[in-house]
Amino acid sequence: MRQLSEIDRETILLAQDPQFPRWLAQVTATGGCAHPIHLKGHTTTRDAGTGEILHHYDTRNEPGERLLVRCRNRRATVCAPCSRLYAGDTFHLVRAGLLGGKNVPTDVRDHPRLFLTLTAPSFGAVHRTTTDGERCRPRRNGGHCQHGRPLGCPATHDASDPLAGQPLCPDCYDYPAHVLWHAHAGRLWKAFTDNLYNHLAARTGRTRTGLRRTVRISYAKVAEYQKRAAVHVHAVVRLDGATGPSDPPPAWVSVGDLSAVVRSAAAAVHLHTPYSQALGEHGLRWGSELDVRPLRAFGGHEGLADDAIAAYVAKYVTKGAADTAVGLDRAITSPDGIPTGRLSAHVRTLIRTCWRLGGLPELEPLRLRAWAHTLGYRGHILTKSRVYSTTYTALRTERAQHQRAADAPHTSDATTEAHWRYAGSGHTPGAALIAAGIAEDLARARQLYVEERMGAGEWSR
Repeated sequence: MRQLSEIDRETILLAQDPQFPRWLAQVTATGGCAHPIHLKGHTTTRDAGTGEILHHYDTRNEPGERLLVRCRNRRATVCAPCSRLYAGDTFHLVRAGLLGGKNVPTDVRDHPRLFLTLTAPSFGAVHRTTTDGERCRPRRNGGHCQHGRPLGCPATHDASDPLAGQPLCPDCYDYPAHVLWHAHAGRLWKAFTDNLYNHLAARTGRTRTGLRRTVRISYAKVAEYQKRAAVHVHAVVRLDGATGPSDPPPAWVSVGDLSAVVRSAAAAVHLHTPYSQALGEHGLRWGSELDVRPLRAFGGHEGLADDAIAAYVAKYVTKGAADTAVGLDRAITSPDGIPTGRLSAHVRTLIRTCWRLGGLPELEPLRLRAWAHTLGYRGHILTKSRVYSTTYTALRTERAQHQRAADAPHTSDATTEAHWRYAGSGHTPGAALIAAGIAEDLARARQLYVEERMGAGEWSR
């Protein structure tokens, strides 16, 4: 007979606990969260007029005297259930800025809108992913770099090839430039958006001050790591009137004008890193590869579909550097803590470069050691302009209010006093096994629901 493992024994003991049904209900309420937060405390709901206690909740009656709540981590590698919820919120946030809803007027669908991709420049030749038998870097005359490595590559690489994205010559690759570009990506985006106003003013024959009084450029952008471990930016850009989405842009500016100035504004960005005695000064610019596509108006047939773009952005926002094996999900405290199994030599060199440059006094403000796990990139994965659409906080508040209304529909004129404190996080191994099963069941139920609705034609596009 097979001996029970420690996890098996723990799972059996957990299931035999009299409070197991309530614990199971808590885990299900978190969606099977992989690393739930444990809270202790109580809430009291009173009638606003009479002061009568309508409802009292205390965790002393819960299993372990704790309440489990979602960790809300956006990364699928850390917590898949919470990342799905985060992706759903991102979808609605981006979609509201394209089609309206969530306090955004539906007229925004008629505003000039673009979907664009900005890339990093080259820091050295890398192996390319190829299709249809195309060779990576064919060179008729061959040749070698100063380190004796071939300058070309006659092979073909698919997306699963471990060589894809790796430098042809690591010694020729400019690792400091790569890291410093990441560290200044936020400045590059700010310079780009400032240029958009300047170039749009020049194209339409307005002064910069006059243009800013009549139009506003709104955006939502997401960062994604390429195979070569360099970040590129996908962004939805929308042109509004001066006050935002409720104000249509003037008739004398079109989506064609916006497309043209995106290209010229990106090309005009040219910044410099702070001078370093060890490194000198590096120029910063966007890469030459720039993709700009108009978004079609509601019911139109030209351009990209709004819902497809919202889903595309939502997919990438749940990915961290670790998802594509180009970084880590957590900060490191020493270069000795860099894992060797999953990361390529190229990525490990980038992390070590972050650590080395982070020790230079003149680069200390960049906090490269704190961000070595993301290869020096310091920005949030998704950012948006202030009036693009709703916020994650507003979406979560709306969801919580909806849930409270469902649980206690007669407390609209009530006040709530709450006292909570942090009491831990995560699951024991046996509990984690059960939570993973719950998450899998919920994910499968959602998939079946979507397939049923699509089969009925309710979500056809």
